[in-house]
Amino acid sequence: MKRILIVLILSVTSYGVAQNDFKWFDESIAFETRADLLVQAMTLEEKCSQFLNSSPAIERLGVPEYNWWNESLHGIARNGKATIFPQGIAMGATFNPELIQKMTTAISDEGRAKFKIAQAMGNRGLYAGLTYWSPNVNIFRDPRWGRGQETYGEDPFLTSKIGVAYVKGLQGNDPKYLKATACAKHFAVHSGPEELRHHFDASPSKLDLYETYLPAFEALVTEAHVKGVMGAYNAVYGDPSCSSPFLLDELLKKQWGFDGYIVSDCGALGDIMKGHKKVKTAEEAAALAMQTGVNLNCGWVYKNLKKAIDKGLITEELIDERLKQLYLIRFQLGFFDKEESNPFNKVTSDVINSDAHKAIARKVAQQSIVLLKNKNHVLPLDKNIKTLYVTGPFASSSNILMANYYGMSANLVTVLEGVTEKVSLGTSLNYRQGVLPFNKNQNPLNWAPRVAGQVEATIAVVGISNEIEGEEVDAIASQHKGDRKDLKLPPGQVQYIKELCEFKKGPIILVVGTGSPVSLEEVEPLVDAIVCMWYPGEQGGHAVADVLFGDVAPSGHLPITFPKNVEQLPAFDDYNMKGRTYKYMTKEPQYPFGFGLSYSTVAFKNTTASTNKLKRGKEVSLSVEVTNTGKAAYDDVVQVYLVPENTEDYLPVYSLKAFKRVHLKVGETRALAFEFTENDFKQTNLEGAKVWMKGHYKLMISNALPSQRSIDLGSAVPAEINLTLK
Repeated sequence: MKRILIVLILSVTSYGVAQNDFKWFDESIAFETRADLLVQAMTLEEKCSQFLNSSPAIERLGVPEYNWWNESLHGIARNGKATIFPQGIAMGATFNPELIQKMTTAISDEGRAKFKIAQAMGNRGLYAGLTYWSPNVNIFRDPRWGRGQETYGEDPFLTSKIGVAYVKGLQGNDPKYLKATACAKHFAVHSGPEELRHHFDASPSKLDLYETYLPAFEALVTEAHVKGVMGAYNAVYGDPSCSSPFLLDELLKKQWGFDGYIVSDCGALGDIMKGHKKVKTAEEAAALAMQTGVNLNCGWVYKNLKKAIDKGLITEELIDERLKQLYLIRFQLGFFDKEESNPFNKVTSDVINSDAHKAIARKVAQQSIVLLKNKNHVLPLDKNIKTLYVTGPFASSSNILMANYYGMSANLVTVLEGVTEKVSLGTSLNYRQGVLPFNKNQNPLNWAPRVAGQVEATIAVVGISNEIEGEEVDAIASQHKGDRKDLKLPPGQVQYIKELCEFKKGPIILVVGTGSPVSLEEVEPLVDAIVCMWYPGEQGGHAVADVLFGDVAPSGHLPITFPKNVEQLPAFDDYNMKGRTYKYMTKEPQYPFGFGLSYSTVAFKNTTASTNKLKRGKEVSLSVEVTNTGKAAYDDVVQVYLVPENTEDYLPVYSLKAFKRVHLKVGETRALAFEFTENDFKQTNLEGAKVWMKGHYKLMISNALPSQRSIDLGSAVPAEINLTLK
């Protein structure tokens, strides 16, 4: 009887181990100490077992099984029911960090609720944890890269702002516990080609490294305190990214103060041996990665850690140091504390794909949609339109909504469904697919194009999908391992658009689904309006209809330049930034970075600066009045660019320095203020250092890249301030 009473008063783990026996369950002790205590209690074999993403249980110590691999790129992925938000590139197009933080707060709510349910049913496997390997903050330097869709675009400043917001929403703001953990990937200098990633050595100039490839990672570490960083497949300056002392130790830890965990991309440690041929054995690869800082191996190489120790390649003391960092994350997530101690455990299952979260998904999609052309103001359409034709390979497609790394939802709204719900019940609405996504029609009697001659307007939903662009292992229809050879629409779609325009009676409105720039050279002159919807998530059909019919005015702006064609691009495998992105491109693009039309117009006036001559250590305030000069209320994104006039020729032609999304009623004037410090005007020199570079500059304020091409396409005439750095 005495023994039974003792068992009843002890707190017991799921393995029947009394927690009171172990000090690491004592919540009054600091997490650092508890992690130390737990690691020291393990045998060497137990320690070595914990460095794979699938970490087995250590039952005698009360340690449950845990799988570190989970995804939340634009919603909880690969784990059943969850809200599917717009893809990463669409998030960049919102230019709205506050909204993205609200979105990732919703994602982490769903993650916490799903984790609680999974734990209760004993699901501790793949995609069931709280350590998310997102976001992707690589720079979309070349529009052919299939994974560019996961990023926030081509600009380091915009990417940093959206990425920081993403991390803050996902990880939460509790002073003790993490809600979940984000992971900045892929560190570093990674942006295709996919087929070369396992052995490619990227050796960018110091200028490009520090100006383009690193700023977003630094911001996520120093500003957002991201808890995970994923090493890339490729090498940088001769060292594989996952065994680079420069990247993982000098930059990440010593210079930036990173205190989280480092995980390899999946299989990347094997590439140290097989792809990059840096070592000859798996034990050597394991030792090299462990020495340079990789805590966790997605893959198999760390199965050889015990052999590496036995051979004297690494020490148990190093194993302890790396393992403590891993367990500190698990303690901060509350895995070894009572459920009621962690405030994030109060999240309930009713948040999963809730109406509130669907509303956020719809809002993000609305604000991401970019109006590229609107000839004769054919948009917005009248909801009481008498006859309407919806056609195209993706008009009724739910696949176009989801992009890659997606969850499951019963609320996928296609463009056809969104339009059907929006128009009057009296509208004669016709639908035909018209053409297959990636194949030319074989039927010469295809009637679908002729329907355009019977209606007041035609909405043609075209584009590409995750079958064409994506990761090396996922894009099943791509002949280039997920990358694109050119930027054109598939030939069958181009031909179908031409046929629609040949027979049309009313305007042709092109809705383009894509995760990357699409060359529209052949069809742009033929159609009346072009709307880029990206991969808009589960509420995409509603959002597109909201914009097409004027319930919401378009307000998205391009986070990446749309070139006219692939001939305007440097070689895909050249990591030199010369000629790339709006910052260095000298050729006239099809659509510039930051560009996006709406159903109204804006004007800038009364622009002033607190000083026109700035000395080091001083600040400058910029003010501008923004007026809605059109006939519709709408959001616009006010963008501020630094433009050098007579300084070094290697400097960017333009650099985005600030932006603000602002809502303007008809005729409303808003005064906006921007504050800049010395650091905002420092330039990256050829050695990669941020320096004060004297000379003459302009601060240009616009709602697109302040170029003549933007003005020709319909953006506002920029305002400008002359600035001298002394």
